[in-house]
Amino acid sequence: MPASKKFAAVTGAGSGIGRSAAEALAKAGFTVALLGRRVEPLLETKEAIGVAGGEAHAFPADVADAQSVDHAFSQIAATFGRLDVLFNNAGRNAGAVPLEDYEVDFWNDVVATNLTGVFLCARAAYRLMKAQSPQGGRIINNGSISAHSPRPNTIAYSATKHAVTGITKSIALDGRAFNIACSQIDIGNAATPLTERMNRGVMQADRRLAPEARMDVAHVANAVVHMASLPLEANVLNMTIMATAMPFVGRG
Repeated sequence: MPASKKFAAVTGAGSGIGRSAAEALAKAGFTVALLGRRVEPLLETKEAIGVAGGEAHAFPADVADAQSVDHAFSQIAATFGRLDVLFNNAGRNAGAVPLEDYEVDFWNDVVATNLTGVFLCARAAYRLMKAQSPQGGRIINNGSISAHSPRPNTIAYSATKHAVTGITKSIALDGRAFNIACSQIDIGNAATPLTERMNRGVMQADRRLAPEARMDVAHVANAVVHMASLPLEANVLNMTIMATAMPFVGRG
């Protein structure tokens, strides 16, 4: 491969923020590995990238399954020869459930995807970045506004997103010796199918239902490209990108 060629992997690349980020990374010149559980959406993302003149490859994987993740990243290594960027994006929404009604299985499902999945993909990327030559790379974790301020009745989601911040800081520290940078992007109200309900109204801290402003998901994708394109001597450790009028600063 040409020394100037860059390779990125995006988890949850079949829809929403993941698809938008994958398309933006391909437009910026990255060859992109698309990871997700469902093959058909990954192929749709791949086709959209190809139509736009970019290059992408689909690697189906369940981020909550260690063997599935390790297999996908071994395929990435075999196909690309290296990995420069991981956008660790895959996650699941958990809705609003009062604490007293939380089932342990529901808690475990949220933790498996939003926390264990982030760890497993980061571990696989870290191993590859440490072993490759030239050594190094960048891991960008998708946190959330909820990594700082929870919504009502979202204890599992909020707990996992707070924990992602700990993962980010730990990798940023441990990766120094191997030229591996780690960043976190905390996203507030990007306009995707998952946030359409915000137009109708979502619960606020004072228990009112109120609609919330959203922003074009392309702004998130462009922010990811900016973070991914920095030289490894520089790092955006934390970025918060949000709809300007959403109730985050002074929430409730």
